[in-house]
Amino acid sequence: MSTNLFNPSDKRSYPSRWPLYRGKQLFRVIDERSEEGTEELLSVSHITGITPRSQKNVTMFQAESLVGYKLCQIGDIAANTMWTWQGAIGVSNYAGVVSPAYNVYRQNGEVYNPRFLDMLLRERRLIDVYHSLSTGIRPSRLRLYPDVFLTIRFPVPPREEQDHIVRYLDWKVSEINRLITTHRKEIALLNELKSNIIDKATTRGIASSDVVHNNDIRWDIDYPKHWKIQRIRKSFSFRKGLPITKANLEKSGIAVISYGQVHSKKNSGVGLNSDLIRFVNKSYLLSNPSSLVEKGDFIFADTSEDVAGCGNCVYVDWDDTIFAGYHSIIAHPNGTSNNKYLAYLFKSPTWRYQIRKKVNGVKVYSITQRMLKDAFILVPPLNEQESIVAYLDSICMKIDILIEKTNRKIKDLQELRTRLIGDAVTGKIDVRGIEIPNYEYVADEADTESDEDVDVEEIDERED
Repeated sequence: MSTNLFNPSDKRSYPSRWPLYRGKQLFRVIDERSEEGTEELLSVSHITGITPRSQKNVTMFQAESLVGYKLCQIGDIAANTMWTWQGAIGVSNYAGVVSPAYNVYRQNGEVYNPRFLDMLLRERRLIDVYHSLSTGIRPSRLRLYPDVFLTIRFPVPPREEQDHIVRYLDWKVSEINRLITTHRKEIALLNELKSNIIDKATTRGIASSDVVHNNDIRWDIDYPKHWKIQRIRKSFSFRKGLPITKANLEKSGIAVISYGQVHSKKNSGVGLNSDLIRFVNKSYLLSNPSSLVEKGDFIFADTSEDVAGCGNCVYVDWDDTIFAGYHSIIAHPNGTSNNKYLAYLFKSPTWRYQIRKKVNGVKVYSITQRMLKDAFILVPPLNEQESIVAYLDSICMKIDILIEKTNRKIKDLQELRTRLIGDAVTGKIDVRGIEIPNYEYVADEADTESDEDVDVEEIDERED
């Protein structure tokens, strides 16, 4: 049966045996605040639901204090008000706090199995309803407020049926998750292979040769005898990116690359692609020309949420007008604009060890200009650099093709999983008579980094 004859965007339908109730009959708004700020900060994402922020690899900074943040108990609904329309809502398995700008709801009774409710709230057609009811002057400002959320009608299957749906999905989703986990391990092995090949080629070359040892304890390395070794400061000058925040980004204007894009999985590190581009107002051309980059420059992130990301950079191989954005450092070569060999070198674990052993931090690691200036680089003869780049381009392309094919398999499985969950929690498939066999539960090892650059992550802002 249809759920809402007055909202053309509401395409949902549920079995007639499932009664419908408005949100205000099922849930109530909770606005309890942290007094000491010692609770766990929770993140609300359209991809991973509600998880401790400490477990996520995100590119957002959290506030210095969590005092005044909203308390969220186990079983509560938390909704990222700004991104509910994309599905950033769920039922929490954790006690903690969420941003003051978010909304927290609690069941009026115990009509829902919390896990059934979590899957129901994130079902695609219901997300479309959130979108249709959200208001704002542009997508980045859309909001779904409590008074509107509580007007939505929700199905309430018998509790016994909810419980069986959850058990059924645990069984079937475990089968899918097992395949996804296998494919992710394949990708990890391919990335490890690529990293090892890059490391060897950029530090030892691709042809056998005599090696010498660098006697400086700051970079203990053997390298080809005929290569030069020198500090980056001899070949590069450094300056800062734009002093902006995410709020300064616009839909169009002058291209900009900030630290979020530097840390993105879409950043190969050895060349630009359009997925990394964001935009700022053209007024920065007059006010901040020193933050413009040129072909051959590198844009380093000056912060990372883990040691592995320390040293991440974007290699600029375009002639376009592009800014380095927030939390970034520009490394500008004093000579040639063809620095792809160095782009590969900067990806190598051997080179990055120089940066990683110097960084410090608790929740965020800082990378300074001085760290970069003091790091060593290897400089092979130009013809050898070109040979190394050609070799790595060829090898890495083949590996990347295999990775992309495997990623497509994962995406297909994720789509299958989403459809299965949606069909089960909306009653499209009747699972009441299905016997659940013994099985091994397999959780989803969520790819949380995919959250980092879709603008639905933790945003510490007060409600405006």
